[in-house]
Amino acid sequence: MFEGSLPALITPFKDGSVDEDSFRAFVEWQIEEGSDGLVPCGTTGESPTLSHAEHMKVTEICIEQAKGRVPVIAGAGSNSTAEAVGLAKHAKEAGADAVLVVTPYYNKPTQKGMYQHFNAVQDVGAPVIIYNIPPRSIVDMTPETMAELAKLPNVVGVKDATMDLGRPQVTRIAMNGDGDDFCFLSGEDGTAVPFLAAGGSGCISVTANVAPRMCSDMQRKWREGDIAGCMELQDRLTPLHSALFCEASPGPVKYAASLLGKCRSEARLPISEIADESKDKVRNALVTVGLLN
Repeated sequence: MFEGSLPALITPFKDGSVDEDSFRAFVEWQIEEGSDGLVPCGTTGESPTLSHAEHMKVTEICIEQAKGRVPVIAGAGSNSTAEAVGLAKHAKEAGADAVLVVTPYYNKPTQKGMYQHFNAVQDVGAPVIIYNIPPRSIVDMTPETMAELAKLPNVVGVKDATMDLGRPQVTRIAMNGDGDDFCFLSGEDGTAVPFLAAGGSGCISVTANVAPRMCSDMQRKWREGDIAGCMELQDRLTPLHSALFCEASPGPVKYAASLLGKCRSEARLPISEIADESKDKVRNALVTVGLLN
């Protein structure tokens, strides 16, 4: 259903408010550069520090600007099931092609609780992509729970940020042949290519915010069977993947975007301006990759 390079979009700010003009231009640039889809209001989009009104507005702007040219997977995650349901309803009504819903963080629900959470969200009727990211959410959805959720009509895939490259195969085995249409998307830029080899169809990417053409070409070359070309691009991108996580994301990637003239580096607390040493790492990586002189 979804494949290729899907940037987890940053949310530009200007003097504390969402910078709508910069965001529209950013969405347009992403499409022009070949991104295969757009993912607003995720972790990289600073959804935890967006108000509900801002969250909904950013989703609406992205959908409006995309104009159906590429799919929009709108972030609708929350550790409150009622809130996640509300965000999913809004995204569906706004015209999103799917919603990305993180496993409930902080609450530490059981597998049963996670199943019930996602069952409630999928009842909205929008296609749901599970976002499994144990390092941030503390909980890890098991392959068995995911296999049960995949039987539901609107649970269509996963963004896997477990850093376990065996997880797609183990999950498919747990699905016992019922997961042919289930979409496995990587949530880790550094292992995006090995994830494809494990049966993935694409990557919801931080790096694609600043290197959309390279990330899209890398994914396309894999689909076309040009493995050597795909690996060449991944090797080029590796220093940038590392630099963009030298501090808590999205601090580094927003600074990188500012160097490219796409928006200010401004983020919302508790994400602070990155240190000078980190700025040097990001700038040097952009130069190494060929995105900055």
